[in-house]
Amino acid sequence: MNTYLLFKSIHLIAVISWMAGLLYLPRIFVYHSEATANNKSEDLISTFKIMERRLFVYIMNPAMITSWIFGILLIHTIGTDNLGSFWLQLKLFFVIILTIYHFFLFQCLRKFAENNNSYSPRFYRIINEIPTVILIVIVFIIVFKPL
Repeated sequence: MNTYLLFKSIHLIAVISWMAGLLYLPRIFVYHSEATANNKSEDLISTFKIMERRLFVYIMNPAMITSWIFGILLIHTIGTDNLGSFWLQLKLFFVIILTIYHFFLFQCLRKFAENNNSYSPRFYRIINEIPTVILIVIVFIIVFKPL
């Protein structure tokens, strides 16, 4: 079996899972912050907390870690001398931005868990677009591999 294709397949599955979480968690934050602002029931707010935590812990974290592991294995498979390629440096830069965004969402999750959210639903709607834009950029970088 071709290890490169195996690593690439696992990497793609992990990235898709990670992106799903990066797109969905801020959407839950929108509803959670609206429910808090409108003094909705504690049961509803508790449900949002459970959904947020489970999404982050059981899907997003493993998917991010797997994405990184198999991304690094792919780089090793194609040769670490490719780290000098501009397209790979760009991709890694944007993946690092996504990772920082991931941990920012974790900080938001912790604030929600402590009933201490300081951001508006509008803020979460806006930041929800960040991973979409970065994903589009990464896909074009990978497909066209600019010099």
